[in-house]
Amino acid sequence: MPLPDTMYCAQQINIPPQLPDILKNFTKAAIRTQPKDLLLWSAAYFSALSKGECLPVKDRLEMNVATQKTDTGLSPGLLKILHKQLSPRETCSKEELQKKWKGLCLPMDQLETLLSLGSFGSDINWMEFFALGCSALGGTLVSSLKFACEILTEDDEGGAASIPFNTFGQLYTYLAHLDGDMPQDHIDNFLRSLQAQAKKQNDKIQVSNFHVSRK
Repeated sequence: MPLPDTMYCAQQINIPPQLPDILKNFTKAAIRTQPKDLLLWSAAYFSALSKGECLPVKDRLEMNVATQKTDTGLSPGLLKILHKQLSPRETCSKEELQKKWKGLCLPMDQLETLLSLGSFGSDINWMEFFALGCSALGGTLVSSLKFACEILTEDDEGGAASIPFNTFGQLYTYLAHLDGDMPQDHIDNFLRSLQAQAKKQNDKIQVSNFHVSRK
């Protein structure tokens, strides 16, 4: 097929004035997030941008988090994105979660495992799913709660990583019940032991209150 006779010069090409900033922000977001599938993530990024939704972008570049044996796929930064996207409502639909999960290029079999573990139906209590996500990162109950504090905190990076005591209690109770072997009185005693400390900290719990670092 012959080329058209019409030739275009720079003066004839109209570049939208917003394009340079859009591309610059997109590039920075891609560098910070490091998606495994750039095209899949880009579709989710521009879809969210066009709808004015929370973008699937990490706050900062992070290294992948691994469990004792294998990389989980999920990371604190990615779970934080999901929390920003889905936490404004108490519940989200399974379809919506699957869409956001896929947009972050996370393995769908991991999602199905978490959904099965939590026995979720079509409507999902977000904080319960969030707790399971922290469990996938942490492996142990204490480590899971540490990740929860670090993701949910509004403290500056490197700070105490404090969260409201009620939120901590909700997450701890859910994960402890899911474990199945922890008696209710043990759960109650543990929360009661932290409550006095929380009152001294504006009703907040921080990582140092329950997590002991091992060097």
